[in-house]
Amino acid sequence: MDTTKTTPNIPIIYEDNHLLVIDKPSGLLSQEDHTGEPDVLNLCKQYIKKKYNKPGDVFLGLVHRLDRPVSGVMVLARTSKAASRLSYQIRKRTINKTYWALVEGQAPVFGEFVHFLKKDSRTNVVKAYKSPKGDAKESRLKFISIKQSAKFTVVEVDLITGRPHQIRVQFAKEGHPLWGDHKYGNPDKRGNQNIALRSVKMELEHPTKKELMIFKAPKPKGRPWNMFEY
Repeated sequence: MDTTKTTPNIPIIYEDNHLLVIDKPSGLLSQEDHTGEPDVLNLCKQYIKKKYNKPGDVFLGLVHRLDRPVSGVMVLARTSKAASRLSYQIRKRTINKTYWALVEGQAPVFGEFVHFLKKDSRTNVVKAYKSPKGDAKESRLKFISIKQSAKFTVVEVDLITGRPHQIRVQFAKEGHPLWGDHKYGNPDKRGNQNIALRSVKMELEHPTKKELMIFKAPKPKGRPWNMFEY
């Protein structure tokens, strides 16, 4: 697998004239913030600028984000046309996103969660409600359980809507916070800095070829996923 050869290094899943699809490492920002720490957008711009010897500023469209602690498939647009068409697909909810999460407790074999989520921009915390409340937005996901132990369950999640922190908040609301999620669950006692959530697949229509594209990230490895074999 090719990589961006940056610091940190980012694996590349797919690349053409219109798309750059990466396997985002956990702990890496999607977009720069006040911290000034490395982020996906700037690192990938550096990669394109160097690889293709491009002068001046490089265009790269950030059409969706992954939370900093989340890893996996992330799609960026290399042209404004691709950015516009991908953004349209996101608004129309025709892009399918699949995640794996390791949650606390024994989750149901399969299910669907419907909550109403509201984000507090001041604290960057999202609250979930069982019924409509004010301007809280309806949020839906479906899941199946892949592996289960006495204390944890690996679930495969199909995200129907795309709200900030959605998977984390909804599973926590149902009593199954994600492993290592300090914000919405119980802090990991051993000081883990990431959470067990990985974007494993995205399905979308190519912005110019109009073909169905399916992008997959390798199955998660290492702690805590190595508690299970799959």
